Amino acid sequence: MRGAPPPREPKPPWLKVRAPGSAGYRRLKQLVQSLNLHTVCTEANCPNIGECWDQGTATFMILGDVCTRSCGYCNVLHGRPQALDLEEPSRVGRAVASLRLDHVVITSVDRDDLPDGGASAFAATVRAIRSARPECRIELLIPDFKGQDRALKTILAEKPDVLNHNIETVRRLYRSVRPAGRYDLALDLLGRAARFTPTITTKSGLMVGLGETLDEVIETMADLRKHGCRMLTVGQYLRPSPANVPLARYYEPKEFSEIKHVACGLGFHHVESGPLVRSSYHAHEQADAATRAT
Repeated sequence: MRGAPPPREPKPPWLKVRAPGSAGYRRLKQLVQSLNLHTVCTEANCPNIGECWDQGTATFMILGDVCTRSCGYCNVLHGRPQALDLEEPSRVGRAVASLRLDHVVITSVDRDDLPDGGASAFAATVRAIRSARPECRIELLIPDFKGQDRALKTILAEKPDVLNHNIETVRRLYRSVRPAGRYDLALDLLGRAARFTPTITTKSGLMVGLGETLDEVIETMADLRKHGCRMLTVGQYLRPSPANVPLARYYEPKEFSEIKHVACGLGFHHVESGPLVRSSYHAHEQADAATRAT
């Protein structure tokens, strides 16, 4: 039929996962709902939600569930966020203690409406987690804060165990995939974090399948290493909805293995590369491996 969209390419078998529904998944879901918390697992339609939640692992998303930016790959709601919830950090701390987590990942929507981009909320959340469960290792997946030094230093002062900022895609595709961000700003943030606080492990993530070339992937990984990034995740882009940036192609598992081989050769302390890899997937194991490599 004229004007009809092309048929969707079926997902290859290595991208098919079991639907969630285990007892562990239901317990974590009930806890998150009872404490009025958000997770990137649900907001981003992560394919690993069943596996991670069954193991009692979640990535908590602070600062609400409405983002001030509208990235082409992201499924999080874009619009005007609500006022800052000052009780949210303590609720995250209670959740971490209730789940008896040894490693937690905290991320957020972009909050360009706030003077510090939400950095103070990250800092308050770190303090709340350490008060509720001191033995828990904390990984922060932060926005770029528009390059604000003060915001970055506010977070680094709390000494998170891992500081993550995802570069997401290659330089050529940045304008179409991440129009409110800048490739060099993302690199600069990681570089400044590595210089300001060398004891904190820096980490970044990259999606493939958006139309990039292998040479561009390698160039991006090399740029990350030049800016002190120690840990890397590489995963398949999965289009959340027809409104998002189109999928160019699916990478095969052997291609992810080749990317990992190149990345390890560039000197990353730890690399996770695979079709279902996301920045917080097996975050505990990633951090353990990177620590052993130092």
